[in-house]
Amino acid sequence: MVRKIEGKIAGYKVVDPAVEEARIATEAEVAEQQRKAEVVHMHESVQRPDMLVGSTYKVKTPVTEHAMYITINDIILNEGSEHEKRRPFEVFINSKNMDNFQWVVALTRLISAVFRKGGDTTFMVEELKAVFDPKGGYFKPGGVFMPSIVAEIGYCIEKHMQMIGMIKTNNLDQHQIDFLQKKRAEIDAAQGAADGGSEAGDFPESASLCGKCSTKALVLMDGCMTCLSCGDSKCG
Repeated sequence: MVRKIEGKIAGYKVVDPAVEEARIATEAEVAEQQRKAEVVHMHESVQRPDMLVGSTYKVKTPVTEHAMYITINDIILNEGSEHEKRRPFEVFINSKNMDNFQWVVALTRLISAVFRKGGDTTFMVEELKAVFDPKGGYFKPGGVFMPSIVAEIGYCIEKHMQMIGMIKTNNLDQHQIDFLQKKRAEIDAAQGAADGGSEAGDFPESASLCGKCSTKALVLMDGCMTCLSCGDSKCG
């Protein structure tokens, strides 16, 4: 490109390409740091907005007369940007059963406080699911064993965290699903023939409790103990 010099040349400088590249890289790094500094992360000082997005889960257990309704409200951080995240902010539990009112209120306040603390709050799911009722647990429809009502609350929170992407789901692929359904049909047919043609239930009556998914669906299949619900196998 030709340029006409109309003034007096007072001096000149040769630009070093390496120096220029370093300057551009430094400016880009500073800009990136400033952009990251503007990203809002979950912490105690985050103010509650006037409206939160929530989900309500109905829980009906055989050990209580009335159902529980667990509502988890989420806050949306950095809305509209590439760093947008949905994180649980508070939880409420409502029920007509007032027998457990005190510990339910205490539990909701503690869980909400952990949510607002920020960081990785997924650890709370395993802590709640590990709570056992000294009176004994119960089986949900489908054969899933619940050791306590508190554990049921933990499973609801886990389901919610999976929905918003905080916990990865370990879903089986279609090949595994088809294989388990085929084996389950064979076992159901054999069970029905042994019982004189009785209707098959959700899982075979002879099934054992799976240690991974807590479902009564563990059967001996092809010489190996395999869960018909989650696919967990002792043979790998």
